[in-house]
Amino acid sequence: MAKSKTLFYCTDCGNELLRWQGQCPACGAWNTIVERPAEPKSRTPKSTSGRREGSSLGFNRPRPIGEVETTDELRFETGMSELDRVLGGGAVKGSLVLVGGAPGIGKSTLMLQICDNLCRFANVLYVSGEESERQIKLRAERLRVRGEGLYLLAETNLENILESVEELKPDVLIVDSIQTLYNGDLTTSPGSVGQVKDCTLALMNVAKGMGITVFVIGHVNKEGSIAGPKVLEHMVDCVLYFEGEQQTPYRILRAAKNRFGATNEIGVFEMADTGLSEVPNPSEMLLEGRPMDTPGTCVTCAMEGVRPVLAEIQALLTPTVANNPRRMVSGVDFNRTMLLLAVLEKRGGLLVHSCDAYVNVVGGLELDEPAVDLATVIALASSFRDKSVPGDLVAVGEVGLTGELRSVNNLNQRLSEIHRLGFTKCVVPARCGKVIVPDGLQLIKVKNIREVLSAVLQ
Repeated sequence: MAKSKTLFYCTDCGNELLRWQGQCPACGAWNTIVERPAEPKSRTPKSTSGRREGSSLGFNRPRPIGEVETTDELRFETGMSELDRVLGGGAVKGSLVLVGGAPGIGKSTLMLQICDNLCRFANVLYVSGEESERQIKLRAERLRVRGEGLYLLAETNLENILESVEELKPDVLIVDSIQTLYNGDLTTSPGSVGQVKDCTLALMNVAKGMGITVFVIGHVNKEGSIAGPKVLEHMVDCVLYFEGEQQTPYRILRAAKNRFGATNEIGVFEMADTGLSEVPNPSEMLLEGRPMDTPGTCVTCAMEGVRPVLAEIQALLTPTVANNPRRMVSGVDFNRTMLLLAVLEKRGGLLVHSCDAYVNVVGGLELDEPAVDLATVIALASSFRDKSVPGDLVAVGEVGLTGELRSVNNLNQRLSEIHRLGFTKCVVPARCGKVIVPDGLQLIKVKNIREVLSAVLQ
């Protein structure tokens, strides 16, 4: 018997190799090369988009850009304003949306909850490869989903799913999850790189060719990215990440990619016994229970997409008992925090090199913009000097390596949100340009971190 041919591929990027290597030459990842049987060549699948009217060819002909119509983009509301915000104003007809998140975070709950509103004006087909139809029905009853116009299908075979879509012709298709689907023409197991790519391509053809809005749920790996090849995120129109700690009730839906709206937009939800409920004002949620007159805490205002969000940064500095001080960071970039500690010692005159440093953003929010530098420095200095920051003060600004403060974008929107939540003081860089200061809000303009420490921590 002839020996079956095998190939090697990278589990991160899907790059195929003829022999095993320790490092993938395409993406540079280490220890991601695995072996699989070679897939037999199959005939090219037919395009589901069909040929255009008036074309004598059997495929789409090129058209001048002036003849392409752009007025047929149809959006519809999903019934959850936080999800509509992240999608850019609602779901787009014929789009392919990928929703990723850790197990048990609430992805399936979110998709089943939006069916309650979608079924009022559309037919929805919910395909599950992980649960039986009875399990979905029990969860729908718990979530109070009425289900008129909602069709359930427990199936993992791609061909059977496409036949059901062709027969029912739903307006919205939900697939839970992409890692459980398989194409019988391929010899690999479900969840492999080839299966995930092939099934996603078939669903993309369904979305574009039949005008069906497709929501696909995807699992994440231990690094936090969606399991499967990275090309999966390039194929879809929108990539949404559902984040949060299972020990806390709050969940954050973040847009990592959106062809129909802004990226880095977030929606905040709270998990309860009856499902997910929206949190229209995340700033109040993040500042709830904030300690007053306590050293080591400062409030900042970060931009999440087009929404200003106030968050509390806490810091703790204690004298170290080890040769190497310990550094732990949660919610902000580790390397950026180490940079701020060095600036605080060199330019601010605080001997923090002999202290263990701990920095945390309350509420599980991830802040990745330079505008939170100033609040981080104030929180660190407040803990080091054991002096509290005024409870009505917010700090916004970027810190440079020479200790200078630089302005940030969207300062007017940040100031409006700060004033709306009742804060009366805001520390900003001296060179912040022309800003509109709301009545009752005092701006404290500073040039460097030494001025900040003398103005705030007196």
